[in-house]
Amino acid sequence: MSLDTAFVLGGGGVLGAHEVGMLRALDEAGIKPDVIIGTSVGALNGVVLAASPAEAVARLTTLWGSDIVRTAFAGSWVTRLSTLARSGTHLHSSEPLRGLLARTLPVSRIEDLSVPFQCVAASVERAAAHWFTEGPLVDAVLASCAVPGLLPPVRVGDDHYLDGGLVHSIPVGRAVALGARRVYVLHVGRIERPLVVPRRPWEVGMTAFEIARRHRFTEEMATLPDDIEVHVMPAGSESRPGIDLSQLRYRDLSHISEYIDRAYRASSDYLARRSSS
Repeated sequence: MSLDTAFVLGGGGVLGAHEVGMLRALDEAGIKPDVIIGTSVGALNGVVLAASPAEAVARLTTLWGSDIVRTAFAGSWVTRLSTLARSGTHLHSSEPLRGLLARTLPVSRIEDLSVPFQCVAASVERAAAHWFTEGPLVDAVLASCAVPGLLPPVRVGDDHYLDGGLVHSIPVGRAVALGARRVYVLHVGRIERPLVVPRRPWEVGMTAFEIARRHRFTEEMATLPDDIEVHVMPAGSESRPGIDLSQLRYRDLSHISEYIDRAYRASSDYLARRSSS
């Protein structure tokens, strides 16, 4: 099986709506993936594409407009604090998101998807990345999306897993290792925003986390073989230096349409320029 063209979808919570706009632009340009690699919210977006490529953009637009954020992070402050009091570790149950995935996906195993798909999660016991390449589909995506503190670790077999963004925020190296010669990188816009030295107490931890999030992607991009064609799709987000505090508002739905639309416009312009050059 040829896996020449890969779509790599990175993590980033509610900002993952940007990837829907990128997918729309790629679909209109007639660019199709031979393999889909996802982490965190990119695993969720990616698996919908892998399950039903022809319907994915419309389905994701609907899901992001109504279901994904409300389902995954539902509940009042009282409900969330009650969940935290019972669990001691997280604010939300993963069961609503499990139900949404089960209703949305037409197959139950990774190997039965229409397009080859892999997603990554962080193994707690082994402190290592784990790639899900076969087996139960919903468990794999839930594991990749298990944001620490918000959702519980997901047990698969003998291990417990947390969010794949802890080990691979944008796993472009995995696509190359699988043999892809052309890679389209779909991300949430953070990498378009230059980092600066923090000046306020709350910026210190966020800047450190952002460095940890980006460094592996930066290193992999810098060491790619010369014969690999890589397209980092633009999100069209603000490039003002510093930390984007909107990432803290993880339940904020007010900018979803804006994220999708601006990423679509920026990515469509990018692809049009590439095709005419």
